[in-house]
This record gives sequence, structure tokens and C-alpha cells, in this order.
Amino acid sequence: MKKKLTAALLTLTLVCTGALSGCVTADPSAEEGEKGITVAISSDTGTMDPAGSIALTYLAYSVSALDELLTYNENGEIEYRAAESYEVNDDSTVWTFHLREDALWSDGTPVTSADFMNTITRALDPASGSGYANYLFPIENAEAIYNGEADVDSLGVETPDEHTLIFRLAEPCVYFLDLLRLPVYTPSCSEYADSVDSGWDRDPETSLSNGPFCLAEYVPDQYFVLEKNENYWNADAVKLDTITYRFFDDTQSMANAYEAGEADVATSLSSTVMEAYEGTDDLFVTDQIATRYIYMNLNVEPLNDVRVREAINLAINREELCQIVGSDTEPAYNLVAKYMKDKNTGEYFVDEADQPFEEDVAKAQELLAEAGYPNGEGFPELTYNYPTLEMDSDTAQVIQEQLKENLNITINLEAQELQANYSTRYAGDFDLCRMNWTADFADPYTYLSMLLSNSTYNCSGINDMEYDSIVAASNSESDPAKRSELLHQAEQLAVGEQFYIIPLFAMKSVNLVNPDITGIRQIPASGALEYRYADIDI
Repeated sequence: MKKKLTAALLTLTLVCTGALSGCVTADPSAEEGEKGITVAISSDTGTMDPAGSIALTYLAYSVSALDELLTYNENGEIEYRAAESYEVNDDSTVWTFHLREDALWSDGTPVTSADFMNTITRALDPASGSGYANYLFPIENAEAIYNGEADVDSLGVETPDEHTLIFRLAEPCVYFLDLLRLPVYTPSCSEYADSVDSGWDRDPETSLSNGPFCLAEYVPDQYFVLEKNENYWNADAVKLDTITYRFFDDTQSMANAYEAGEADVATSLSSTVMEAYEGTDDLFVTDQIATRYIYMNLNVEPLNDVRVREAINLAINREELCQIVGSDTEPAYNLVAKYMKDKNTGEYFVDEADQPFEEDVAKAQELLAEAGYPNGEGFPELTYNYPTLEMDSDTAQVIQEQLKENLNITINLEAQELQANYSTRYAGDFDLCRMNWTADFADPYTYLSMLLSNSTYNCSGINDMEYDSIVAASNSESDPAKRSELLHQAEQLAVGEQFYIIPLFAMKSVNLVNPDITGIRQIPASGALEYRYADIDI
């Protein structure tokens, strides 16, 4: 039974104010007698093309509509999906995957090795705008192809037949299987998926799926509907007929939609929802394997001075920040997510090494003075860009106030629509920019790779050869303890010595889920919810 929200906690504004504010009916796509759920998610951002610019929309779509080659389940065991088996050579440089011969696209045509190659080669074209292209770089000549220094025919990927896919790596990569759940390793139908801007990915006629569900309808900025893929190889295990994802501008509207029965699931809500629904069956709180932090643009003075970057980090009171932002946050001093576990020890990775730095306002003031700005005098006004989300707005105001009080520097605030914030960051057109990273796979490399000189997610101009060398050494280190030591060393250098980022907080994921729904799983790598084998009692 739902616990009704009090006006003091959540002001219910269940008035239709247009498509973006959640004027909906619950699961309109499901016909009478069919099983369907409606999921409330954040605003429509990014492409649905696995070779394109990935953001929230693709992440919601892909977990139910696309099968990766294989993944890991909650017990750390391999779950085969598009592949049915694989082999690897002795030095872990040649990986051969055998695709399911019964795997079909949602239109009934076979899924082939060429479809995987289609995504890979398109992602290696910088024009596609893939932020995940650098995760293909372990493959022979992939980085050179991306940089225009080699022809695509030299790529170390072979398709000897329709059901065999071979990857030849330049060097051993101990976490290669973890990479396979990333968008750039998933297939896109070579008959239709030609470019990121042709519109194929949002047209149900051409946006084919090899997973449990396929695209039935897409209305920009309003919703998209997935329907059961009757041609899926494991269709008998799929219980739902439809999943409708509806876009909302803010978490308040999402919570309102759930309270009104207009959504069966609402994800990543504010901490006030956690308090309001405490003790009910609707509340589903999980550890989010994510870090909220700030990028500093090293091409902007004085952020190119490590003393300034350290001063800003040391002057922020994260405990106070979290008290104001919400009880679903905890202070973070690392780039690697607080709740990411070391697969070899079962312990949280960040707890296995010293904290990279300690907050210290007095030292921060000294550092700023050493950099030529005593008491903030002469320090230029910087601008902090952040999305127009409630948590980010609260965060921005706290940081602005703390840096003014502790360092006497002025930070101007610029709120942006989420897609605009992404575009600004990718273009490097910022001084300070909000960043949030949820793990894509269960390894610290998913975080540390973003600060590499050649990373497509390195938006702040970091070019640190020592850091690159340490991370590269970790890639081929087969001894788990030695590899962990290298990864900790890399993070200490980036976060505790060079202060390339400003870590802020870790988060709990506050979700509301209709108690009549069963079979929802958590993706171990990210903590996100997965509905592919969910069911609902109707």
C-alpha cells in the first residue's frame, strides 16, 4: 500500500502542463489483457545509436532492447547473450566469440558478425561523436583508425563467417570481457544503421533490436514504447508485453507521476521521497556505483596551476554539502565510485588505499596565495556550468558560497538543459563543469580511463604521460594485487597530487517501484535497474 506523500515533503502538482511535465496515463501502450509497465526517467538526451553520443535515453533503451555478447550476473558469473561461447589464446590477445545461430533481429533476419563490426567501425569515425570509442583502442590499430592514421581495413577485428567474431588486441587486456557490455561492442543492423544522424535509430521500422524488446514508438521529449520481441531467442522467458519510458524534466514530476498511478517505476528520485516512503513496499533504495564531480578546464587560467586546483578542492566542505543536498549523498574524495567493489577481494576499492586528500581551508588559502592570489585578490571570475536538475542546482549554490567564504573567489553559475550541458562539456567550452559518471563495467578502469590523454571523455585538456603510463601498465598486469596497486597509484596521482577533478559525493539511488512488479534485477556493474525479465500481476 502506498504511503501518501505529505504536502510538506512533496507538493503534488498533478496538473497537466504539457508533455514534458508528465501529463500521462499509466502504460497507454498496453492493450487490455496485456502486461505492461511505465517507467519514469529523466529528460530525453543523446542518441539511441550504440555508435553515437550516449546519454540517458540510450542507457534506458539498451538494457531491455539490446543483447551484448555476454555480461556478468549478480554472482559474478558469465551470462551469455548474443554469444553462446568464446575462446581466448594463452596471452589474452586473441578473443574468439561464437554467436548464437538462433539470434534474430526483431524483423526476423539473422544477427550476424557484420552487425557487430558495423557498430565498431562507425564508432571509430570521430564524426559519430561516440564517447566510448576509446574503449575500442585495445584492438589492433583501432586508435590509429580513430585518429585518421590508418585505414579501417587494418582493424584487428575479423568476421570469418556470419557467426564468428574475432578480436585481435595490440596488448593483453585483463578486463576485456568487462568491456563487452559497452555500447560500441553491441550490434547495430548493418542494413539500416548507416550513420548517427540519419534517424534510423528512432524509427521503429529501422531501429531493430536483438534483445527481449524492440522499439514500437518514439515521440521526442515525451516517451518511447518498447514491445516484446517475438523473435528473441529467449522470448519464452520474457513476461511483459510492453515497457513505456516517459521523460520528465525533474524528479518532482517523476514522483508525482508515480503517486498518481501514472508510472509503475520512478528512478533516481530525491531524498525527500526516501523519507516520505520509508517503511513501504514501494521504496527501493540501492547503492549507486557513481561519482558526482567537477571537471576543471586546464586550458583556462588559473586552472592550469595545480596549486589553484588543490586550493579549490581543499576549500570545499563536503560534509556540509551533503547535509544540504540530501541524505542520499555521502562525501567523495575519489574519482572511482565509493560503492565499486574490488572483484578480487570483495571490499570497496576506495577503502583499500589512503584517501587522496584531506580538506583544509587554511592550507587552501596558503596555496591560493602562493599562486598569486592572496585572499582571492586578482582571481578571475570563473563560471560553473551544471544541468538544471534540483540536486545540481543545490550543489552549485553551496560550492559558490563555500568558495566565496573560504577563498574569497567568485564563481558564476550557469544552469543549462541537460543536453546543452553535455554539448558544452564535450566542446571544452567551460571553466568548471559538472560531471557524473555511473560505472559502465565493474572495474576501476571505467573511471580512470576518462582522464587518459587519448580518452574521448577527457574534456578538460589533461595530458599527463606519467598517469597514462601507470594506467597502461595496469591494463596488462595479470596479478590482481599488483594491478590494484597500479590503479590506486594512478588515482592518487590524478586526484590527490594533480587535482584534475573536484570529487563531490557518492549517491544512493532512490527508486519507487510498484510492489506488484517482480523480477526486476540490478545490473551489477552500475547498480541500475533492469526490466528485461520483469513481470507484473494484473
